[in-house]
Order: sequence, then structure tokens, then C-alpha cells
Amino acid sequence: MVDPTDQIAKQARSGSVAAIIQLMNEKLASNGVRTRAIRENGVLQMLCEAESPEQLERSTLVPQIREILQNIGPRNIRRVRINCRIVREQQLLWLEEISRDPENQLLWVEEIVLAKRNPLQRLATDLRERKTMALKRAQLKASVSPFERDRRQWRRGMLGGVILSLCLLLSGWVVYKVLASKENWQTKATKPASSALSPNQQSPNLSVSVSDRTDISKFEGDPFVAAVRMAEKASIDGKRAQSRTEWLDIANRWQQASDLMAQVAETDRRYETAQNRKSVYRKNSELALRQLQKRRS
Repeated sequence: MVDPTDQIAKQARSGSVAAIIQLMNEKLASNGVRTRAIRENGVLQMLCEAESPEQLERSTLVPQIREILQNIGPRNIRRVRINCRIVREQQLLWLEEISRDPENQLLWVEEIVLAKRNPLQRLATDLRERKTMALKRAQLKASVSPFERDRRQWRRGMLGGVILSLCLLLSGWVVYKVLASKENWQTKATKPASSALSPNQQSPNLSVSVSDRTDISKFEGDPFVAAVRMAEKASIDGKRAQSRTEWLDIANRWQQASDLMAQVAETDRRYETAQNRKSVYRKNSELALRQLQKRRS
């Protein structure tokens, strides 16, 4: 069984904005600072809020955030823009709000650049994590009671029996199909040549297969279609999500769908629709993060 904390840390290192914010809020909770973030044009836009200006002291908060992000080492994130203000009502489109009037919205803004991690350090971290996970699995196996071991062995036996039965059925089906194909081929060989299909009769099947390949290939590399599919899957999974890890994954997928919509070119006739859905998907990502915070509290 995978520890949810280890899973969140792994997603944060892979560049998941939702996982990064989850870890950031856990680290800064003792300071009374709450964070939100969006990736915009290659920059991680981060919003820090607190009840008083003292909690958002620039000389203290910036080094803390830098240290947390350096320890995470998120892939493909180097530039981070820190926006700080006194806590306000929940604003789903907070980035547009502060961009419109930064002087009245923010206490201060500072952009930092994360140091590029040494490949050897990253490799050492990965090896250390694998060793830790292997140790946890070994401890879990050692703690299993004799009754549980017997039950697992019984399950393995049942699974092996089911697999063996399926293999036998599959083998029988293959033999049947081979014999049927051979008999069918012999029957066709005895028919007169005039019974063969004409070119005009064969062409419809050929045209259908070509059409199918065209329908499949025309969606390849289309960010709009990919975003819609990802959003539909996130919407379906969001109706039955329960755990923190599930809500984190849904928030991450909504953000990815928003990023894909941002890639639609201005010359595309769906550009305006893509811009609208980019904001909607981003809003859904933040709503999923709120569900994640509820389960944390």
C-alpha cells in the first residue's frame, strides 16, 4: 500500500501544481500563511495570504518559500512569482484580479529563480526514496499475521486456478478458430472462380477502413480535443472522489486541461471557445483543491 504523503511528494517533484500547493500549505500552516498557485506562461504564479502584514514579512517568507521549493525540486519549474496580500474572500480568478489592479491588491511582489538541481543529487534522491519504499514494504510484510498469510495464499491459489481455467478456454477457442478457418478455406477452394467478389463489392470495406484511420489520425496533436477528453474524465471521476489523493489527481487534470486549451492557436476557429474553457477548467481545478483542503481539515 502506497503512503498518500509519499504519493503527493512524488507528484510535486513531477511538476504538479496542486501537489506543490498541498505541501506548501502544510509547511507554512504554522505561520498562518495560505497559498494558491497557477502556472502561467512558464512561470509559477503563487498567491500568499495571511491575516496580518507581519505574517507576510518579506525577508522571512521569501527564503522559506525558496527553501521549500528547492527541497521539492519540481521539474520544468524555474521561475516563481510570489504575490502577497491580506486574506480576502475566496476568488477563483484571483490572478486576473491582481493583474488588473496590483497596487491596491497586493502588499508586495517578488520573483525568484530556483537553482537547477544537480542530476546526481536527483538520482540520489530517487534511490533514497526507492530504498525507503522497499523498507516500508518489508516492514509491512513482516507485520502480517499467520492468518493473513494463509488467506493471501488461498487468494493466490484461487487466482492461479482462475488464470489456468482462462488459459485452457483461450487455448480451446484458438484451436476451434484454426480448425474453422482451415475448413472455411477448403470450402472456398472448391467453389468456382466466378463466385469471388468483384472489385466493386470489395471497395466499400476498403473505404470504411481508410475513413476510420482518417477519423483516428485527425485528432492526433489537437490540444483542444485532448483538453476536452481530459476534462470529461476529470468531471466523471470528481463525482465519486473521496480521498485526498483522488481530489489532488482531479485538480491536476483540470489544470492540465486548462494548459492544453491555452495552446490553441489564435488562428484556430475554436480559439474564443478555448479561452473561455481555459478559465472554466482553471476554476474547476481550484474547486477541487478546496475539496482537498476540506478533507485535510
